[in-house]
Amino acid sequence: MSSLGTDADDPRIVRRGLAVLRRAIRERPRAFAVALAGATLYAAATVGSSLVLGAITDRVIVPAAETGATTVAAVTAGALVVVGMALAKVLGILGRRLGAYHMQRRLEADYRLRVTQRYTRLPLAWHRQHPTGVLLANANADIESAFSSIAPLPLSAGVLVLLGIAAVVLVAIDGWLALVALLCAPLIALVNMRFNAHVRRPATAAQQARGDVSAVAHESFEGGLVVKTLGREDAETERFTVRSEGLRDELIEVGRVRAVFDPMLESLPTLAVLALLVTGAFRLQAGAVTSGDLIVVTYLFGLLTMPLRVIGYLLGDLPRSVVGWDRVQRVLDADTEMATGETILRASGPAEVATRNLDFAHADGERILHDVSLGVRPGTVTALVGPTGSGKSTLAALLVRLADPSAGGVELDGVDLRELAALQPSAHTAIVFQDTFLFDDSVRENLTLGEPRSDAEIHAACELAQVGDVIAALPDGLETSLGEGGTSLSGGQRQRLALARALLRRPRLLILDDATSSVDPAVEARILDGLREANLPATVIVIAYRRATIGLADEILVVERGRVIGRGTHEELLARLDVYAELITAYEATAA
Repeated sequence: MSSLGTDADDPRIVRRGLAVLRRAIRERPRAFAVALAGATLYAAATVGSSLVLGAITDRVIVPAAETGATTVAAVTAGALVVVGMALAKVLGILGRRLGAYHMQRRLEADYRLRVTQRYTRLPLAWHRQHPTGVLLANANADIESAFSSIAPLPLSAGVLVLLGIAAVVLVAIDGWLALVALLCAPLIALVNMRFNAHVRRPATAAQQARGDVSAVAHESFEGGLVVKTLGREDAETERFTVRSEGLRDELIEVGRVRAVFDPMLESLPTLAVLALLVTGAFRLQAGAVTSGDLIVVTYLFGLLTMPLRVIGYLLGDLPRSVVGWDRVQRVLDADTEMATGETILRASGPAEVATRNLDFAHADGERILHDVSLGVRPGTVTALVGPTGSGKSTLAALLVRLADPSAGGVELDGVDLRELAALQPSAHTAIVFQDTFLFDDSVRENLTLGEPRSDAEIHAACELAQVGDVIAALPDGLETSLGEGGTSLSGGQRQRLALARALLRRPRLLILDDATSSVDPAVEARILDGLREANLPATVIVIAYRRATIGLADEILVVERGRVIGRGTHEELLARLDVYAELITAYEATAA
């Protein structure tokens, strides 16, 4: 639990929670001002109501009881004042709740957007270090937890106003009654503080356990095919059971603490009111107070008990708020965002690609690429060939700036990718992976991704990707919903649809990272022939294993252990590079 710096027993937890609240107030001052004004109005109206009831008791009820008569004017005036106080309370409650919930929900929406935008700017290396389930929890449950204490905040602030006014009124009425009330209030506050101290640890642990459960659940859903085909249902169920039972135990602990303290918190105010009535009876008999004064004191103290508990709820929510805030800030403060320059490429036609002394290593120090320097001529088709794990996919990712090199650089039209303005790399390049992702949406939306594209453009890209006949056979054509992950299509059809999506953007550099591995060889040949013959202003780089695919390349680069060890045509490399010949032969033997 301490990994996030939110140890539940840390005495600074309340101070840190209050710092989160101050941050929230600075970001939404108007909404908080409305809520605070409503809470203050409610506090003033509450005290006013008690004074009104006391005045009515002394001036209307007691005289009526003594004489057996009263006046219509007195009853009417009393009723109007009571209704007026009630309306003031209603307005106060409306203002407080509308302001507080507007503030809370707007902050949640703002931070969901900030976290999501941050996700889009962080490199793939960062995402690979954080489970998807945890990232989902950061963008949802953790943000809700971070601002869970917003709703009771204005009421708690109003309670402080109420306590101040009430203390003045109590002292003004009678010192002894004020003393009893002021002795009871700290006792209730003390029980609240002990409750918060005991509930803090399990509440904090439960919040973190929610993220763990979310992470495991997401992995189980995403890996459903693996789980079923390998018969791991029981093991996966057990893994989820451990996490969910951990969450259950923490929530039960929270409930156990509440079961101990809630009866005390419920009974103490009643006992306090009883003590006030007993003391008040003696003071009334001594003539120190009136019946109306006693009504004011007991009514006012009865109204104070619930607001006093609200402060306890606020303090009890602070640990959860701090945990959520820390988890969200871990995303917002991530310092691995790739810097951008200001250069905008104006060129059209196939792009020129080059690398210079390129090195790349993972965060753990493992080097993947070593001193790679190469150039790819505009308009050519280049094949990257090499054994599994040689660094081909890493090199492809660097060429479209999905990551930055550890040393050296990648140049597009002679400009280092790091000098380009934001979104410029994706405006000129496209990469299609072996594993494709399709959204739970229509074919059209999966192709256009919301960009305005004509049917003619869409059909042209689909024909080039050899997926036009597949779409035509679907029930609603381009408007057919594909379902989650595009599971209604085969693997090869999904790959071709992903290729059409890339082609629709007419990239100047197109990289196919084994993107036709699930496509029939004859269809693949038609795709590659179409790419070569089409009026497509692109430089094409293909990561491939099939001899037919490699044979269509103008030039082949052989990658082994993170280095480019040879380049040339298929025939040249077969003649002089044993590694290449062995790789091609081994693949053909496997395919056969």
